[in-house]
Amino acid sequence: MTPETKDKLITFPQYVVPQHLLSRFVGWLASTRITWIKNTFIGNFAARYQVNMSEAVEENPLAYENFNAFFTRALKPGMRPVDAAPDSIACPADGAISQLGDIRDDAVFQAKGHYYSLQELLGGDAERARPFVNGTFATVYLSPRDYHRVHMPFTGTLLESIYVPGDLFSVNTRTAANVPRLFARNERLVAIFDTEVGPMAVVLVGAMIVAGIETVWAGSVTPQSPRRLQVTDYRKAATPVRLEKGDELGRFYLGSTAIVCFGPGVMEWEAKFGEGKATRMGERLGTLKR
Repeated sequence: MTPETKDKLITFPQYVVPQHLLSRFVGWLASTRITWIKNTFIGNFAARYQVNMSEAVEENPLAYENFNAFFTRALKPGMRPVDAAPDSIACPADGAISQLGDIRDDAVFQAKGHYYSLQELLGGDAERARPFVNGTFATVYLSPRDYHRVHMPFTGTLLESIYVPGDLFSVNTRTAANVPRLFARNERLVAIFDTEVGPMAVVLVGAMIVAGIETVWAGSVTPQSPRRLQVTDYRKAATPVRLEKGDELGRFYLGSTAIVCFGPGVMEWEAKFGEGKATRMGERLGTLKR
């Protein structure tokens, strides 16, 4: 059996399992305050992934009220310095680069010959996607063991937020190589920001057993019931949602992926980053062209 065939066989069960039901069950486990359940869950997770609790404000993993609080723990000041240069694009999260580079017309590279539609990723609206055609993108897979909040890559004002219902496939390397249109078919939250260099999109992609997605402006975004496309326009909000580079944008309850998009000719990614390269929130991921 070839490695490719083995990967396809391992991936296949994700097509038939009740993805949302399984994820909601894990969500209950992650939110429960029943002491023996949450301590077992946290203790096993911390040991398996060798979580470095010395970075956290609360260093005792069992002191958290539930697994979600442990997973999205705050860090001590200075643990993730944000690149302060005015021409820098900051990495939104700890983890690793899945892919990054240029958007080819409407096509975004996923892995091993797989591409997905930019328009589909951003919720299916051609006008929303148009400013990013032939632009740049970076896909960051959030590492389970590290800091698990998502931060602003660049200063901007929120224009609209789009909840897109979908599947809940895992988002690891294996599924990226074997599930077509993975990031454009999974449940996700799309945030479009206005910046001094044009629009910026930040997409929080859900995944198998991800118990939920939150944003700092709307609170809990997923799970939704019923699951239907929801667009919220913030252009005429009484109080604009403006976030500085490095500000917290949102968080996942269990791990997933963040995708950042800019328009054409705006910026370029740092040469040291490529597929599989580890990232830390706040470090310089790219540089503006100006």
